[in-house]
Amino acid sequence: METLWAPWRIEYILSKKPQGCIFCTKPRDDKDLENLILHRGKHHFIIMNAFPYNNGHMMVVPYRHTSTLDGWSTEERVEMMELADLGVTVLKRAMRPDGFNIGINMGQVAGAGIADHIHLHIVPRWNGDTNFMPVLSDTRVISEALKATFEKLKATLEGMLKENGQ
Repeated sequence: METLWAPWRIEYILSKKPQGCIFCTKPRDDKDLENLILHRGKHHFIIMNAFPYNNGHMMVVPYRHTSTLDGWSTEERVEMMELADLGVTVLKRAMRPDGFNIGINMGQVAGAGIADHIHLHIVPRWNGDTNFMPVLSDTRVISEALKATFEKLKATLEGMLKENGQ
């Protein structure tokens, strides 16, 4: 029998679960590194998924607590897509994926883990990243620690913003 190690998960398993919506509370904190917030826009922020489908899995999340796209201004809609594009560009530069899955799971029945606060997933994909592990043992293999991935993406993003004079 082989053993798969994911020592960073014990922190979550043993931690006290937060009250309220994490997508509302995390951006209020001044702890972007701890909360895995890569970038802040006017209406949305980019955050790493703490329980990723793949290395580099990030999300674009509105600051406003909403479960739908109803009533969004044009500016809010545009910024979500601009930040999705920024996230893809950062991932391309830092991790060189072969493709992406980008989407919104709207509602619990659609797979939303946090159904009350809409968010757009950006999941980098590589040729061969799907294998027998999820099918046979309901196990995903994440090859890099989350904090290491965050630091790599954050450095790449800061470099890109400096290049553009931001």
